[in-house]
Amino acid sequence: MSIEVKNLIKYYGNQAAVNDVSFSVKKGEIVGFLGPNGAGKSTTMKIISGYVPANSGEIMVCGMKVDVDNLKTRKLIGYLPENNPLYLDMYVKEYLEFVGGIYKVKQLNNRVKDMINAVGLDVEQNKKIGALSKGYRQRVGLAQAIIHDPEVLILDEPTSGLDPNQLVEIRELITNIGKEKTVMLSTHIMQEVEAICDRIVIISKGQIVANDNASSLKKGIDQQTVYVEFSVKLTKKDLQEIPGARKIESFNEGWLIESDEDVDLRKEIAQFAQTKQWLVLTLKVERKSLEDVFKQLTK
Repeated sequence: MSIEVKNLIKYYGNQAAVNDVSFSVKKGEIVGFLGPNGAGKSTTMKIISGYVPANSGEIMVCGMKVDVDNLKTRKLIGYLPENNPLYLDMYVKEYLEFVGGIYKVKQLNNRVKDMINAVGLDVEQNKKIGALSKGYRQRVGLAQAIIHDPEVLILDEPTSGLDPNQLVEIRELITNIGKEKTVMLSTHIMQEVEAICDRIVIISKGQIVANDNASSLKKGIDQQTVYVEFSVKLTKKDLQEIPGARKIESFNEGWLIESDEDVDLRKEIAQFAQTKQWLVLTLKVERKSLEDVFKQLTK
Protein backbone atom coordinates (compact mmCIF):
# COMPACT_ATOMS: atom_id res chain seq x y z
CA MET A 1 0.00 0.00 0.00
CA SER A 2 1.20 3.54 -0.76
CA ILE A 3 -0.70 5.02 2.19
CA GLU A 4 -1.66 3.16 5.35
CA VAL A 5 -3.39 4.90 8.24
CA LYS A 6 -4.02 2.86 11.38
CA ASN A 7 -5.90 4.04 14.47
CA LEU A 8 -4.98 7.68 13.91
CA ILE A 9 -5.86 10.06 16.75
CA LYS A 10 -5.26 13.80 16.88
CA TYR A 11 -6.40 16.17 19.63
CA TYR A 12 -6.46 19.97 19.61
CA GLY A 13 -6.76 20.74 23.30
CA ASN A 14 -9.59 18.57 24.60
CA GLN A 15 -11.26 18.19 21.22
CA ALA A 16 -10.61 15.13 19.05
CA ALA A 17 -10.12 16.35 15.47
CA VAL A 18 -9.39 12.80 14.28
CA ASN A 19 -10.62 9.87 16.36
CA ASP A 20 -9.35 6.34 15.61
CA VAL A 21 -9.22 6.70 11.81
CA SER A 22 -7.98 3.79 9.67
CA PHE A 23 -7.85 3.37 5.88
CA SER A 24 -5.38 2.60 3.09
CA VAL A 25 -4.72 3.71 -0.48
CA LYS A 26 -2.90 1.52 -3.00
CA LYS A 27 -0.68 2.55 -5.88
CA GLY A 28 -2.53 3.62 -9.02
CA GLU A 29 -5.67 4.52 -7.05
CA ILE A 30 -7.41 7.89 -6.84
CA VAL A 31 -9.29 8.21 -3.56
CA GLY A 32 -11.70 11.02 -2.74
CA PHE A 33 -11.53 12.08 0.91
CA LEU A 34 -14.83 13.74 1.76
CA GLY A 35 -16.41 15.28 4.80
CA PRO A 36 -18.13 18.41 6.12
CA ASN A 37 -16.08 21.42 7.20
CA GLY A 38 -14.34 20.60 10.46
CA ALA A 39 -14.67 16.84 10.02
CA GLY A 40 -10.92 16.21 10.15
CA LYS A 41 -10.02 15.98 6.45
CA SER A 42 -7.27 18.60 6.35
CA THR A 43 -5.84 17.47 9.68
CA THR A 44 -5.57 13.88 8.44
CA MET A 45 -3.90 14.99 5.20
CA LYS A 46 -1.42 17.17 7.11
CA ILE A 47 -0.50 14.26 9.35
CA ILE A 48 0.02 11.93 6.38
CA SER A 49 2.17 14.60 4.73
CA GLY A 50 4.30 14.92 7.86
CA TYR A 51 3.44 18.55 8.60
CA VAL A 52 1.45 17.88 11.77
CA PRO A 53 2.26 15.19 14.38
CA ALA A 54 -0.39 12.73 15.54
CA ASN A 55 -1.15 12.00 19.19
CA SER A 56 -1.22 8.28 18.43
CA GLY A 57 -1.63 5.83 15.58
CA GLU A 58 0.56 4.66 12.72
CA ILE A 59 0.94 6.29 9.29
CA MET A 60 2.93 4.54 6.58
CA VAL A 61 3.86 6.04 3.19
CA CYS A 62 5.40 3.61 0.69
CA GLY A 63 6.26 1.25 3.54
CA MET A 64 7.95 3.88 5.75
CA LYS A 65 6.65 5.37 8.98
CA VAL A 66 5.99 9.09 8.62
CA ASP A 67 6.99 9.91 12.19
CA VAL A 68 10.26 7.95 11.88
CA ASP A 69 11.37 8.59 8.29
CA ASN A 70 9.91 12.08 8.01
CA LEU A 71 12.35 13.51 5.46
CA LYS A 72 12.32 10.36 3.31
CA THR A 73 8.52 10.21 3.18
CA ARG A 74 8.25 13.93 2.40
CA LYS A 75 10.40 13.39 -0.68
CA LEU A 76 7.86 10.80 -1.88
CA ILE A 77 4.84 13.07 -1.30
CA GLY A 78 3.47 15.94 -3.36
CA TYR A 79 1.22 18.09 -1.19
CA LEU A 80 -1.17 20.89 -2.10
CA PRO A 81 -2.57 22.40 1.14
CA GLU A 82 -6.06 23.84 1.34
CA ASN A 83 -4.86 27.45 1.68
CA ASN A 84 -2.18 26.98 -1.03
CA PRO A 85 0.64 29.09 0.52
CA LEU A 86 2.78 30.70 -2.19
CA TYR A 87 5.50 33.34 -2.36
CA LEU A 88 3.45 36.09 -3.98
CA ASP A 89 6.46 38.29 -4.86
CA MET A 90 8.10 35.54 -6.90
CA TYR A 91 7.49 34.97 -10.61
CA VAL A 92 5.77 31.72 -11.58
CA LYS A 93 8.79 30.23 -13.31
CA GLU A 94 11.12 31.49 -10.59
CA TYR A 95 9.00 29.90 -7.86
CA LEU A 96 8.85 26.50 -9.58
CA GLU A 97 12.63 26.59 -10.08
CA PHE A 98 12.97 27.39 -6.37
CA VAL A 99 10.78 24.44 -5.31
CA GLY A 100 12.45 22.12 -7.80
CA GLY A 101 15.84 23.16 -6.43
CA ILE A 102 14.79 22.19 -2.90
CA TYR A 103 13.93 18.70 -4.16
CA LYS A 104 17.16 18.61 -6.21
CA VAL A 105 15.25 17.85 -9.40
CA LYS A 106 17.51 16.83 -12.26
CA GLN A 107 17.30 18.77 -15.55
CA LEU A 108 15.30 21.37 -13.64
CA ASN A 109 14.73 23.79 -16.53
CA ASN A 110 13.11 21.10 -18.65
CA ARG A 111 11.02 19.88 -15.73
CA VAL A 112 9.75 23.40 -15.00
CA LYS A 113 8.76 23.82 -18.65
CA ASP A 114 6.92 20.48 -18.55
CA MET A 115 5.02 21.44 -15.39
CA ILE A 116 4.06 24.86 -16.75
CA ASN A 117 2.69 23.19 -19.86
CA ALA A 118 0.95 20.39 -17.92
CA VAL A 119 -1.08 22.71 -15.70
CA GLY A 120 -1.72 25.36 -18.35
CA LEU A 121 0.46 28.19 -17.04
CA ASP A 122 2.13 29.03 -20.37
CA VAL A 123 0.64 32.50 -20.78
CA GLU A 124 1.12 33.37 -17.09
CA GLN A 125 4.62 32.03 -16.45
CA ASN A 126 6.33 35.43 -16.57
CA LYS A 127 3.95 37.06 -14.10
CA LYS A 128 4.38 37.45 -10.37
CA ILE A 129 2.25 34.98 -8.44
CA GLY A 130 0.58 37.86 -6.58
CA ALA A 131 -0.79 39.14 -9.92
CA LEU A 132 -2.51 35.84 -10.76
CA SER A 133 -6.18 34.99 -10.30
CA LYS A 134 -7.14 32.39 -7.71
CA GLY A 135 -7.56 29.77 -10.41
CA TYR A 136 -4.05 30.29 -11.76
CA ARG A 137 -2.62 30.30 -8.25
CA GLN A 138 -4.19 26.88 -7.80
CA ARG A 139 -2.37 25.75 -10.92
CA VAL A 140 0.93 27.00 -9.51
CA GLY A 141 0.22 25.08 -6.30
CA LEU A 142 -0.52 21.92 -8.24
CA ALA A 143 2.66 22.36 -10.32
CA GLN A 144 4.83 22.66 -7.20
CA ALA A 145 3.18 19.54 -5.76
CA ILE A 146 4.15 17.37 -8.74
CA ILE A 147 7.42 18.97 -9.89
CA HIS A 148 9.56 16.33 -8.12
CA ASP A 149 7.53 13.45 -9.62
CA PRO A 150 6.25 12.13 -6.26
CA GLU A 151 4.94 8.61 -5.66
CA VAL A 152 2.03 9.95 -3.58
CA LEU A 153 0.00 13.06 -4.32
CA ILE A 154 -2.15 14.62 -1.59
CA LEU A 155 -4.42 17.40 -2.79
CA ASP A 156 -6.62 19.44 -0.46
CA GLU A 157 -9.30 21.20 -2.55
CA PRO A 158 -7.17 21.17 -5.76
CA THR A 159 -9.85 22.66 -8.03
CA SER A 160 -10.94 25.50 -5.76
CA GLY A 161 -11.40 28.71 -7.77
CA LEU A 162 -11.12 27.11 -11.20
CA ASP A 163 -13.57 27.93 -13.99
CA PRO A 164 -15.41 25.08 -15.82
CA ASN A 165 -12.79 24.84 -18.58
CA GLN A 166 -9.95 24.77 -16.08
CA LEU A 167 -11.80 22.12 -14.06
CA VAL A 168 -11.85 19.75 -17.03
CA GLU A 169 -8.14 20.27 -17.72
CA ILE A 170 -7.05 19.73 -14.11
CA ARG A 171 -9.31 16.68 -13.72
CA GLU A 172 -7.69 15.13 -16.79
CA LEU A 173 -4.26 15.89 -15.35
CA ILE A 174 -5.12 14.28 -12.00
CA THR A 175 -6.62 11.25 -13.78
CA ASN A 176 -3.45 10.78 -15.83
CA ILE A 177 -1.26 11.13 -12.74
CA GLY A 178 -3.43 8.56 -10.93
CA LYS A 179 -2.67 5.88 -13.54
CA GLU A 180 0.83 5.44 -12.13
CA LYS A 181 0.79 7.30 -8.81
CA THR A 182 -1.28 7.30 -5.66
CA VAL A 183 -3.67 10.25 -5.40
CA MET A 184 -5.68 11.31 -2.37
CA LEU A 185 -7.83 14.39 -2.82
CA SER A 186 -10.35 16.30 -0.81
CA THR A 187 -13.16 18.27 -2.42
CA HIS A 188 -16.74 19.42 -1.89
CA ILE A 189 -17.61 18.97 -5.59
CA MET A 190 -19.44 15.63 -5.79
CA GLN A 191 -19.43 15.54 -9.61
CA GLU A 192 -15.66 15.81 -9.48
CA VAL A 193 -15.42 12.84 -7.13
CA GLU A 194 -17.63 10.67 -9.32
CA ALA A 195 -15.70 11.72 -12.43
CA ILE A 196 -12.18 10.87 -11.30
CA CYS A 197 -12.14 8.86 -8.05
CA ASP A 198 -11.87 5.07 -7.87
CA ARG A 199 -12.96 5.01 -4.25
CA ILE A 200 -14.45 7.36 -1.66
CA VAL A 201 -13.62 7.69 2.03
CA ILE A 202 -16.05 9.84 4.02
CA ILE A 203 -15.13 11.26 7.42
CA SER A 204 -17.57 12.88 9.84
CA LYS A 205 -16.82 14.26 13.30
CA GLY A 206 -13.33 12.79 13.15
CA GLN A 207 -14.41 9.24 12.29
CA ILE A 208 -14.67 7.25 9.04
CA VAL A 209 -18.32 6.63 8.15
CA ALA A 210 -17.89 5.19 4.62
CA ASN A 211 -15.17 3.59 2.49
CA ASP A 212 -16.29 2.27 -0.91
CA ASN A 213 -16.81 3.20 -4.56
CA ALA A 214 -19.54 5.66 -5.53
CA SER A 215 -21.95 3.14 -7.07
CA SER A 216 -21.85 0.86 -4.00
CA LEU A 217 -22.38 3.80 -1.65
CA LYS A 218 -25.43 4.93 -3.60
CA LYS A 219 -26.88 1.42 -3.58
CA GLY A 220 -26.43 1.24 0.16
CA ILE A 221 -28.50 4.31 0.95
CA ASP A 222 -31.37 3.22 3.20
CA GLN A 223 -34.13 5.10 1.46
CA GLN A 224 -35.83 5.31 -1.89
CA THR A 225 -37.42 8.27 -3.64
CA VAL A 226 -40.13 7.75 -6.24
CA TYR A 227 -41.68 10.28 -8.61
CA VAL A 228 -45.35 9.63 -9.34
CA GLU A 229 -48.08 11.38 -11.32
CA PHE A 230 -51.78 10.56 -10.97
CA SER A 231 -54.70 11.23 -13.32
CA VAL A 232 -56.60 12.99 -10.53
CA LYS A 233 -55.69 16.04 -8.49
CA LEU A 234 -54.58 15.02 -5.00
CA THR A 235 -53.33 16.63 -1.83
CA LYS A 236 -50.45 15.63 0.40
CA LYS A 237 -52.96 14.36 2.94
CA ASP A 238 -54.38 11.95 0.36
CA LEU A 239 -50.99 10.24 0.01
CA GLN A 240 -49.96 10.01 3.65
CA GLU A 241 -51.51 6.55 4.04
CA ILE A 242 -49.14 4.94 1.53
CA PRO A 243 -47.25 2.20 3.44
CA GLY A 244 -43.58 3.07 3.95
CA ALA A 245 -43.92 6.71 2.85
CA ARG A 246 -41.84 8.97 5.07
CA LYS A 247 -41.64 12.23 3.17
CA ILE A 248 -44.04 13.56 0.53
CA GLU A 249 -43.44 16.69 -1.56
CA SER A 250 -45.16 18.11 -4.63
CA PHE A 251 -42.86 18.33 -7.65
CA ASN A 252 -43.75 19.56 -11.16
CA GLU A 253 -47.02 17.85 -12.08
CA GLY A 254 -46.64 15.05 -9.56
CA TRP A 255 -45.16 14.02 -6.24
CA LEU A 256 -41.81 12.95 -4.78
CA ILE A 257 -42.35 10.25 -2.17
CA GLU A 258 -39.49 9.03 0.03
CA SER A 259 -39.46 5.75 1.93
CA ASP A 260 -38.58 5.33 5.59
CA GLU A 261 -36.86 1.98 5.00
CA ASP A 262 -35.47 -0.24 2.26
CA VAL A 263 -38.78 -1.00 0.52
CA ASP A 264 -39.92 -0.81 -3.10
CA LEU A 265 -42.25 2.17 -2.98
CA ARG A 266 -43.40 1.58 -6.56
CA LYS A 267 -45.22 -1.57 -5.49
CA GLU A 268 -46.79 0.13 -2.45
CA ILE A 269 -47.90 3.15 -4.49
CA ALA A 270 -49.37 1.02 -7.29
CA GLN A 271 -51.35 -1.13 -4.84
CA PHE A 272 -52.52 1.91 -2.87
CA ALA A 273 -53.63 3.70 -6.05
CA GLN A 274 -55.54 0.62 -7.12
CA THR A 275 -57.53 0.53 -3.87
CA LYS A 276 -58.39 4.21 -4.36
CA GLN A 277 -59.14 3.69 -8.06
CA TRP A 278 -56.58 6.29 -9.09
CA LEU A 279 -54.88 5.98 -12.45
CA VAL A 280 -51.08 6.21 -12.24
CA LEU A 281 -49.64 8.13 -15.20
CA THR A 282 -45.94 8.11 -14.21
CA LEU A 283 -44.07 6.01 -11.68
CA LYS A 284 -40.27 5.94 -11.52
CA VAL A 285 -37.45 5.70 -9.00
CA GLU A 286 -35.38 8.87 -8.69
CA ARG A 287 -31.65 8.15 -9.04
CA LYS A 288 -29.74 8.70 -5.81
CA SER A 289 -26.81 11.03 -6.02
CA LEU A 290 -23.53 10.99 -4.15
CA GLU A 291 -24.69 14.18 -2.48
CA ASP A 292 -27.66 12.29 -1.00
CA VAL A 293 -25.28 9.67 0.40
CA PHE A 294 -23.00 12.38 1.80
CA LYS A 295 -25.90 14.16 3.51
CA GLN A 296 -27.24 10.97 5.04
CA LEU A 297 -23.88 9.83 6.40
CA THR A 298 -22.78 13.19 7.78
CA LYS A 299 -25.99 14.82 9.00
